[in-house]
Amino acid sequence: MKPNLRQAWENQVLVGDGAMGTYLYQKGFPVGISYEELNLTSPEVIGNVHRQYVEAGAQVIETNTFSANYDKLSKYGLEARVGEINRAGVRIAREAAGDQGYVVGAVGSIRAGKRSNISTSELKRYFEEQLSVLISEGVDGILLETFYDVDEMQLALAQARMLSDLPVICQFAVEDIARTLDGFTMPDAYRILSHEGADVIGFNCRTGPNGIMRALETLNGIMNLPASVYPNAGIADYVDGEYRYGASPEYFGKTALEFADRGARIIGGCCGTTPEHIAEISSALSGYVPSPLPAVEEAEINRIVIHETAQEQFYERSGEPTIVDIVKERHTVIVELDPPRDLDITKFMKGAEALKKAGADALTLADNSLAVTRMSNMALGHLVQARTGLRPLIHIACRDRNLIGTQSHMMGFDALGIDHVLAVTGDPARFGDLPDSSSVYDMTSFEIIRMIKQLNDGIAFSGKPLKQKAKFVVGAAFNPNVRHLDKAVARLEKKIASGADYVMTQPVYDPELMVRLREATAHLDIPIFIGIMPLASGRNAEYLHNEVPGIQLSDEVRSRMAGLEGEAGRAMGVKIGKELLDVATEHFNGIYLMTPFMFYEMSVQLMEYVWEKSGRRLTPLFHQ
Repeated sequence: MKPNLRQAWENQVLVGDGAMGTYLYQKGFPVGISYEELNLTSPEVIGNVHRQYVEAGAQVIETNTFSANYDKLSKYGLEARVGEINRAGVRIAREAAGDQGYVVGAVGSIRAGKRSNISTSELKRYFEEQLSVLISEGVDGILLETFYDVDEMQLALAQARMLSDLPVICQFAVEDIARTLDGFTMPDAYRILSHEGADVIGFNCRTGPNGIMRALETLNGIMNLPASVYPNAGIADYVDGEYRYGASPEYFGKTALEFADRGARIIGGCCGTTPEHIAEISSALSGYVPSPLPAVEEAEINRIVIHETAQEQFYERSGEPTIVDIVKERHTVIVELDPPRDLDITKFMKGAEALKKAGADALTLADNSLAVTRMSNMALGHLVQARTGLRPLIHIACRDRNLIGTQSHMMGFDALGIDHVLAVTGDPARFGDLPDSSSVYDMTSFEIIRMIKQLNDGIAFSGKPLKQKAKFVVGAAFNPNVRHLDKAVARLEKKIASGADYVMTQPVYDPELMVRLREATAHLDIPIFIGIMPLASGRNAEYLHNEVPGIQLSDEVRSRMAGLEGEAGRAMGVKIGKELLDVATEHFNGIYLMTPFMFYEMSVQLMEYVWEKSGRRLTPLFHQ
């Protein structure tokens, strides 16, 4: 009787199989069809591929189900046949593997490293549907392969663990730098997955043996689990209308021994590999006796590092303290001044000068807020910094730029010495002044925070190393004006885990909510800047309350503003603002003032009130 899969890799290095999709392509099956549908329409073809790998020496056979989930199959109108395709995939692989082979249910990434509109609940449902069928058909283990980010891998692993205690192999697709697309180093990803129940952690696809060897080397000193490796056969080349891979079978045989020496207990091949590659791996590993995996301190494995907190990671430019440094010492005021909607910046710059003189610690500029086209906040931020010495804090929205444009934008900020940013999702374009323009949303607010912080590690969004490190201090937006504050705080915790250094809230008009917010966030270790936007008129109050997402006014505030316009409205807005500041300054050191309609005099009055209450002199302490 053969040992189970866990027992098998304890005592030997198992030989995996090779590519399915690229091998079928080489056999004449065109790109653009569902290779998984062949489980139903041409089972003999799939069975023949499996048998060729078994005859070459493969001991672990993957089911032909990599993309056999609801989302991927729906592109071919096959979403109703998820169960049939996965069941057939297991049965075909089982017949080919025979009594001595192991069959693992192959489950691929659904997002595939791309930002999509698939929700977390949909992902869970799709993974659960596929995994349930594979497990019920009697696979020996589950192979989660070609995952690009930790978040999706965690989700798939959790679904597998919920359904079964079968062995689960988790494989990432990474490049030379060995970092996931959501910004995690492989040691951090390894700690997270080992903590959550992965049996084997490894790599496949995207690179050949050399790149995967480098990725494996990053885990030196922390590996207490077996590794699995399924490299591509080098880089694909397009020759005479066909894709060809250059890494030879002999090369794969040589590198198999190197992988085994580094702790790999399952070694196979991915794109471009053939039965000949697997035969060389099998031959090289014949008689190989693996060394026991090194003992690793449990504390080291359980030390799950996601990102350094703001308290651990302060950046300095020209010796100046960051906003996070300052707010730990005293009341600190960030003032928002919207970039103009036309080409005249005269009033804007006059406002920036007045706010600098009144003692603002930073001037924050929105990124086409409410999807309304405004002047570039990068250009204005640079002008503010150069002409007034006031620190610019620039919003960066997910809406307007793809990954390429976002990294380019951030690199420009770094070159200009602008190192404080606020990451926001951005209102959909269809609600703005150019409703026919597209909303990009390549990233979520969580992802953009992670990726900006990745630049601080000297790593580009693509995972490639940069010649120097950026020094961004990244803020996260937060809306406390919700029915379930606890759920909003839980979402905020995810942003902090993604690397946020500080928090800026939407405007709050309810003193009681400020107190509840302080209590609900007392456990957080990064500063919160509480948002206050003085109302300019009764109409302004009604507009904000009824039409602007994320803003709610109390009935009492709306009643006090009702019918007031012009100077009377602004005077009442400042009065209400001061009352809110009485509560805000008692519970928060960070104050975020939002200037309405370029009435910067209102922000000046409120800022002076803060300094009066705190006893601070009116001239700024920094950027003299």
